[in-house]
Amino acid sequence: MKRVLVLGAGMVAGPLVEYFLRRDSFEVTVADIVPERALRLTAGHPRGRSAALDIEDDARLSSLIAAGDLVVSFVPFPHHPRVAGHCLARGRNLLTASYLSADIKAMDKEAAAKGLIFFNEAGLDPGLDHMEAMRIIDRVRGEGGRVESFVSYCGGLPAPEANTNPFGYKFSWSPSGVLMSCGNAARYLRDGKEIFLPAEKYLDEPARIAIERLGDLEGYPNRDATTYLDAYGIHGAQTVLRGTLRYPGWCRTLKRMREWGLLDDRPRDASLRSYKEFASAKIGLPGAANPADVLKTRFPQEEDVRVVDRLEWLGAFADRPLPPGPRNGLEILAGLMAENMSYRPGERDLVVLRHEITSLFPGGRKETTVSTLTHYGLPEGDSAMARTVSLPAAICGRLILEGAVRQKGVVIPVRAEVYRPVLEELEGYGIRFEEKTTAFS
Repeated sequence: MKRVLVLGAGMVAGPLVEYFLRRDSFEVTVADIVPERALRLTAGHPRGRSAALDIEDDARLSSLIAAGDLVVSFVPFPHHPRVAGHCLARGRNLLTASYLSADIKAMDKEAAAKGLIFFNEAGLDPGLDHMEAMRIIDRVRGEGGRVESFVSYCGGLPAPEANTNPFGYKFSWSPSGVLMSCGNAARYLRDGKEIFLPAEKYLDEPARIAIERLGDLEGYPNRDATTYLDAYGIHGAQTVLRGTLRYPGWCRTLKRMREWGLLDDRPRDASLRSYKEFASAKIGLPGAANPADVLKTRFPQEEDVRVVDRLEWLGAFADRPLPPGPRNGLEILAGLMAENMSYRPGERDLVVLRHEITSLFPGGRKETTVSTLTHYGLPEGDSAMARTVSLPAAICGRLILEGAVRQKGVVIPVRAEVYRPVLEELEGYGIRFEEKTTAFS
């Protein structure tokens, strides 16, 4: 019997734990800093166990890892290298749904020499985006073609009927993680020209992305898309862009929140006692009786007035005490968002992933393939985000434990030995892409 250790019992772990517990050949231990969360995922299962774990307790972490055959890390991104180091020391395979970090990438040779698999980017984005992209790209290559343009957008959103707050967003994963991602710079290729957008610029001009049956969403660049020239083997492509999808208005709101200092990650001033005092000080209006009115006077454009209205709705200017826990502005705003922008019982979320790939074939023929995944959460069950992150990771983990992943060392899911069985099995869960190809000369 194979033993799976899951580190972290947060918002996306459930479907993976259930996936392994439904199969008699696996035992699952879930470890979390809040033992009750781990217990909720394993209670009543004869092959399920829960454990308490502070991820910074190296002795405890090492002991748990030693007892597993596969370690699935759903802890926050900065902790993955620590987990990977213990996996190296203990000779255990590792699986994450997070972006591959430089620290883990540096472990490639040592992991390979030990016959280990450190499998990263096994979730939705990154994860399913790679798998569907490579399925199309490999088909194009097999027909003698080459990719000229690759544009991909992905987002987790409220389903239209659950889109009930002024931000057009609800959280199916960590609010802090969402806000922190808005501090990333972006790099991409457009018509052969490399474009770099610093953090203060990349939300400036979102694209309008039409999604069938949903209408127009806004998309903004995400991280460094140029790295996928290597990962996908599409050198020669003139346009390569990866981005994030949101309902209209999100980019302007997050841009202003950052410019006004509300997402500052410096320690907060302990003398500021209320949300109103905190927001006023950050914006540069200390002591303002009504900072929202002052902001609307300074920023009278309709889009900016809507941003202020959203912040008022959120409670950012409320004259009520700040909670004792948050240490900086980003944490304070994340706490307000978690309080006011969570899904209510019975509400569905939605995941949208869209690839647009233009290819050139011998004889001058061109074609554009648009492949779109739209997947809704279960009203009284798992969210779409949890399913599309956790189930691909679970299938990848099973393939690792069954010996179907031949590549050793640091791995991302761009090989057919992984993407074919994963995409095929996911169709049984209703997670499938709709593909439309248009040929032209």
